[in-house]
Amino acid sequence: MKLTENFNKSEFDSKDGSEMPDDVLQNVQKLANNLQVLRDRLNAPIIINSGYRSPLHNKAVGGAVRSQHLTGKASDIVVRGYTPKQMFDEIERLINRGEMLQGGLKAYNTFVHYDIRKERARW
Repeated sequence: MKLTENFNKSEFDSKDGSEMPDDVLQNVQKLANNLQVLRDRLNAPIIINSGYRSPLHNKAVGGAVRSQHLTGKASDIVVRGYTPKQMFDEIERLINRGEMLQGGLKAYNTFVHYDIRKERARW
């Protein structure tokens, strides 16, 4: 199922094969819309390392008990040719300009976590 010009639902599916609930799919659609803004800005494909996580999968990977991944509001992403710090800075700029939703943002060593929880969260 195509969510945006460049993102398909399958990219956000839980890695354990669990079915995505309808309410989670609505959140994933909003998340994909925001990531499309970033993709258009960078003019480069975004790789979704982790999108929705079923409760079992989240536990298996050591995810936070209240992880935004459980609700389909979070993604861990990589963009070839961009460091996590560069992606973090660009997402922050887009948020500040009102082009992407405010939420959680963290640059890890090899990827960036971005979520659409509505409140600003940096850790």
